[in-house]
Amino acid sequence: MTYCVAMRLDAGLLFASDTRTNAGVDQIATFRKMSVFEKPDERLIVLLSAGNLATTQSVVTLLRQRLEHEREHLFNRPTMYDVAELVGRTVKEIVARDANAQTLGQGVDFGGNFLVGGQIKGEPPRLFHVYAQGNFIEATEDTPYLQIGESKYGKPIIDRVIKPSTTLKEAAKCTLVSFDSTIRSNLSVGLPIDMLLYRANSFAPADPHRITADDPYFNSLRRGWSEGLRKTFEGLPDEDWFA
Repeated sequence: MTYCVAMRLDAGLLFASDTRTNAGVDQIATFRKMSVFEKPDERLIVLLSAGNLATTQSVVTLLRQRLEHEREHLFNRPTMYDVAELVGRTVKEIVARDANAQTLGQGVDFGGNFLVGGQIKGEPPRLFHVYAQGNFIEATEDTPYLQIGESKYGKPIIDRVIKPSTTLKEAAKCTLVSFDSTIRSNLSVGLPIDMLLYRANSFAPADPHRITADDPYFNSLRRGWSEGLRKTFEGLPDEDWFA
């Protein structure tokens, strides 16, 4: 399992992903789930992945290999919608290749989900959730964030805080709190966390930041959040019928 979240805000885009993969309690490993494709001053495309690791790695590798040798690739699609459509087609291609008749009935899930976001010059930043079936949805003003993987523990926090006008700094803080809640409640999600903040229309070089277990800010944030929750809970009134 994994946890990835991406946000499309007025100020720009946020991407964050954990790095834990597991195939059982004794087969835990660390893999980067954030992939960045960029052309200076022209486009930035970020993919976050969840699901079957072999599938998602193959999709990313194929997209990179085809940058120079195919008629359609991530660097010549005219809009982010077309980028999402290309990622969806590639997912379907890999799943169809690997989920052959020899594996049917063995209980293997070849599915992979992607959050695909970025900006191409001439249009605003956009964000999509590409499903294992190849279709996709786009983040909107009403729902400015998308999640994949183990999303249920972090969702209530994001729902209470995030709106399109939220700043990137506040969004980053909220995202890390959602990761802390998820890590505390589910062993299949774990540090390090990769995070990338992109300011709209900047086309600045992508600079993902890795948050490790000894990161002082993250540890301070998780302590402050836990203490704040306890204080808030202690301050809530009791009902008269509580014995």
